[in-house]
Amino acid sequence: MNPGNPYELTEETPVYVISVAAQLSGLHPQTLRQYDRLGLVCPDRTAGRGRRYSARDIQLLREVQRLSQEEGINLAGIKRIIELENQVAALRSRLAEMQQALEGAAAAMRQREAAVHASYRRDLVPYQDVRQTSALVVWRPDRPGRPGRR
Repeated sequence: MNPGNPYELTEETPVYVISVAAQLSGLHPQTLRQYDRLGLVCPDRTAGRGRRYSARDIQLLREVQRLSQEEGINLAGIKRIIELENQVAALRSRLAEMQQALEGAAAAMRQREAAVHASYRRDLVPYQDVRQTSALVVWRPDRPGRPGRR
């Protein structure tokens, strides 16, 4: 919700009473109560304990009905599917947060690296690795009895 406008409606705003939610979802109000008791679709409550359904709740009610009628999944299976979908959504959200944190850390590292490179003395000559050479080095270990070689 927008803090500047407390009356802005979102997909999560609980606005529908149970009779309207039943009509919008195509279910009987008693079915909605049963789904609430089973924990399938849990609407918000008013101060007087009345149920208030959001647009997302209505979508979920329709999905529960579809899974039950078209797919033949029992309510326990539907509840497990909903739980797993919620876990996936939470994990995706967490992954997005971690990716943002990683991108922020990488940007900070690049800035620190640039600062280090900017602080290099310009009179130093960079080391260049010479991989191929035609020089021949002969090594002879010191032999006993040869003076001056140590």
